[in-house]
Amino acid sequence: MDEQKKQEEQPEVEPKASEETKPAGKYIRLKPFTLIMMIIVLILATSGITIFALTVGEKKVVEVRTPNHEEFQKVFDTYDELNKSYYEKIDEDALVNGALKGMIESLGDPYSDYLGKEEATQFNDSISSSFDGIGAEIQEKDGQIMIVSPIKNSPAEKAGLRPNDIIKSVDGKSVVGKTATETVQKIRGKKGTKVTLEYQRGKDSKLHKVTITRDAIPIETVYAKMTKDKIAHIQITTFADQTYQELLKKLDEMEKKGMKGLVLDVRQNPGGILTTAVNIASLFVDAGEPIMQIEPKDGQKEIIRAQNGRKVDVPTALLIDGGSASASEILAAAMNEDAHIPLVGEKTFGKGTMQTAKSLEDGSTLKYTTGKWLTPEGKWIHKKGIQPTVKVDYPSYASLPYLDPSKTMKLGDVSEQVKAAEKMLKALGYNPGKIDGLYDEYTSYAVSRFQANNKLTVDGILKGKTTNKLMDELREKIRKDDPQLLKARKIVLKELNQ
Repeated sequence: MDEQKKQEEQPEVEPKASEETKPAGKYIRLKPFTLIMMIIVLILATSGITIFALTVGEKKVVEVRTPNHEEFQKVFDTYDELNKSYYEKIDEDALVNGALKGMIESLGDPYSDYLGKEEATQFNDSISSSFDGIGAEIQEKDGQIMIVSPIKNSPAEKAGLRPNDIIKSVDGKSVVGKTATETVQKIRGKKGTKVTLEYQRGKDSKLHKVTITRDAIPIETVYAKMTKDKIAHIQITTFADQTYQELLKKLDEMEKKGMKGLVLDVRQNPGGILTTAVNIASLFVDAGEPIMQIEPKDGQKEIIRAQNGRKVDVPTALLIDGGSASASEILAAAMNEDAHIPLVGEKTFGKGTMQTAKSLEDGSTLKYTTGKWLTPEGKWIHKKGIQPTVKVDYPSYASLPYLDPSKTMKLGDVSEQVKAAEKMLKALGYNPGKIDGLYDEYTSYAVSRFQANNKLTVDGILKGKTTNKLMDELREKIRKDDPQLLKARKIVLKELNQ
């Protein structure tokens, strides 16, 4: 998400819309405009525009052939008036971009956006390349910036950010009321630099602060591991250009190792490219069976069906959670409704719309929603999500907030950070006494034992290396004790033994 909507978001997009235009309507003569102003006309004219520019000395005569939309004249008049009479020199690019952003924001759709040149570059990077940032998809919801999902092994994941965390500020500046794109620009930055986020988790009104060092977000999107019982665990972190081919290679590797069953994992996968999801779903759904339905404005549904070709024919389960969104939900619905593959974990995010990204002549991009997608059975899961076949919650300690290693926690301190540390210690088998947020003798002794067992300086104080090691050990415990993965493996093994 950094980030979002794509942005460190992996946006679900269709092939780019056609750039063809058709002349229509009558000629009208407008006052002189800069070339930037023509972008407004390109966006506003639904039937397309033909522009003819003649340069005579320093004067430009611009003739626009456009449909007869009189309401657009207000935009032109406002631009001219500000350009002529505003008390300071205006930034023409900012004025035009602001008009376009305002138009898109008026739709009330968090998945539609106008992206300037720099934002468009970030958008394209997030689909098909590596980029620098913290590695989290974000989206705007009801005026708040919400994390959809952190990317696997990203700084955001290591910092403990979770789906549905609400970002309140970036480097001390509020992002409440900002768009996801605007927030992404604040969060993104060069590898090695730091960004400080304040966030709210769940119903807890208290804000948590975390400083994260930006890093290169890897382009690898598929991870695979074989267990002793020959059940492969393959995790897909996003649906990018290369994901399908990566998955095929991992399946080849697992088959060579004697794969008897498969647990496919799209937890905290925020989605991505539609065609990638369809290709992957075709591995599990019989050729010709519906994978999804597309419903545009006119209501004429199009059914997307499974392709011929390679199929996975071993018992399979799919892992899902609240960070599984968009293309992940397309895959989950197709695997469950068509192939009757069990879904294990928690309810998915609930994104049932599709977007098209259209590049404009100046390098900017218009991203907008073109329709709904429905499950094979015709269900619209938007804002509802997909319920798992077998519900398995994460352990409570998996949602504990990040501890700031630069802060010192010692005997006598009282804080929510101390309370979180006590819960971490207890989860790792160290008794901190009563979980009350008070750093007492029991807490100090538990920290000392933890330090001794991990060959750290024993002083009973939580800071620096001790804090980092505590969080590392907790992440490792979550990975090893993963109750959702264990349950999915049991389901696959049971089917194998039938």
